[in-house]
Amino acid sequence: MNGAQHILQAFQQHSITTVFGYPGGCIMPLYDALVGDASVEHVLCRHEQGCALAADGYARASGNLGVCIATSGPGATNLITGVANAFQDSVPLLVITGQVPSELIGTDAFQETDVLGMTLGIVKHSYLVDDADSLPDILIEAIALAQSGRPGPVWIDIPKDILLTQVNPEAADQKEREGCDSAEPRTDSATHNGAIDKGINETLRLLRAARKPLLYSGGGITLASAEDSFREFAEHSALPGVVTLKGIGNPGRHNPNHLGMLGMHGCRAANRAVDECDLLLVFGARLDDRATGKPETFAPNAKIIHIDADSAEFHKIKAAVLTISADLNDVLHALTCGVKAQPLNIEAWQKQCRTWLTTGGFQAADNEEALAPITGPAFVRQLSRIASDDTIISCDVGQHQMWVAQYYQFNHPRQHLTSGGLGTMGFGLPAAIGAQFAQRDATIINVTGDGSFMMNAQELATIRRYRLPLKIIILDNQCLGMVRQQQELFYENRESHINLDDNPDFVAMARAFDIPALHINRTDQVRRSIETILAYKGPMLLHVAIAREENVWPTVKPGGSNREMIENTKSAKKKTEESAA
Repeated sequence: MNGAQHILQAFQQHSITTVFGYPGGCIMPLYDALVGDASVEHVLCRHEQGCALAADGYARASGNLGVCIATSGPGATNLITGVANAFQDSVPLLVITGQVPSELIGTDAFQETDVLGMTLGIVKHSYLVDDADSLPDILIEAIALAQSGRPGPVWIDIPKDILLTQVNPEAADQKEREGCDSAEPRTDSATHNGAIDKGINETLRLLRAARKPLLYSGGGITLASAEDSFREFAEHSALPGVVTLKGIGNPGRHNPNHLGMLGMHGCRAANRAVDECDLLLVFGARLDDRATGKPETFAPNAKIIHIDADSAEFHKIKAAVLTISADLNDVLHALTCGVKAQPLNIEAWQKQCRTWLTTGGFQAADNEEALAPITGPAFVRQLSRIASDDTIISCDVGQHQMWVAQYYQFNHPRQHLTSGGLGTMGFGLPAAIGAQFAQRDATIINVTGDGSFMMNAQELATIRRYRLPLKIIILDNQCLGMVRQQQELFYENRESHINLDDNPDFVAMARAFDIPALHINRTDQVRRSIETILAYKGPMLLHVAIAREENVWPTVKPGGSNREMIENTKSAKKKTEESAA
């Protein structure tokens, strides 16, 4: 078989059944091989960025490898944003692109780009295949590498002539058949396990000595499929806990000690607990700037224990007194056994944290006036109440993203698809498409803003082509809301190029793609509209007009300390005036 046919055989051998792509000249041999091949479902998106983001959403929702395919030149460059998004959020992705024929590389041939050079900083590894017989082993290694350790994207760039060349797998270098083992660091297992046991024992000692210990979890819990282990430890330790944006859903909906998301738009109770704790137990999080704020003022009284699969994250932002690089399931199980044998004595700290949550949690007041304008927080909270526990929400980036993080109650982290590290506008719709292919029978909702929606609105055609029952909710404030908010708060309200008051008629736009749509602008329309779109068997769009001036509260100035959270200044002023009256 030729190189293209061997790629399809590798997909079948590794149980890859769904790929997202867009054809072109140099990848055409692979598309020719797809003709008549029933083992792989190819999803034709309407833009290569949509392909990459759909593969990303597929991987997040399923836990399996996402695969995207494009041609050389602009096909490859259009993938880059989506691949960078996956890299930042540690999403396992296999990226395959065609390249100009081998003899033309370096000649500035038509649609030639240096994919290897351009992608070095946004992938775990990248390959430019220069020999057809090496392709089988490259595929084995790439598929394993993308999913091993800390997952991430791996890119294979294949010249067109190699896709057409007959492959002799037996001639390949057998050392490559070790897969990702050759790319992962080797350790002496006895020494490694001894170090882990020592770290676990020291963690338990520090936990028992602490009076204000706090559990801090991130997206690494999901990457390790450690949700059950994490919840068992959280339950038996009864530690108050906070989560990052990607860690939302880790404790489930009903953990009584969960304080919410921390960071720039986090819950005041969560940030207060971090500020006051004397021991911070970090699981699967990288302590990024949106979570920590100004590093010098983050957890100033705490000893930090950092547990992660990727040791490169240790001491990068904050120095830890103890680090453990290991499978999170193993560590969590051992710690659970430890706290079962000797329970922690932290009742006073638990009580204090719950008091903070009562007085400093997210407080979105439902507007009971029927004709009142719709507010973002109240809408999201109503959506959370009505949607089923297994609904998957795919967010775009902006104010609506933070309202979902603050007010939607997620039962599992794989139900919350959001662009955390890169903050990619246009992520939500193609990611929702990918999630729908991963979870065919699930209810998938893309919650987006008017700015983000227009970034990849062409993927409405993909929804129509495949008759996907996706629900789309546009919270429309006719501006780039998060940018406007920062201009208001930190740039003396000097608005610069944020108006989107020339938005199209989103209802008419949806209907042009044979997608039914509704428009609402009053509070009394919210419940029925949500119930309507959820009950409808096919795709449906809900256009929600919200106030332009509405902000995300609380907030922290970029680079500022989390202890200096800014509350709703207008609300505070109104309360003061009412009290004075």
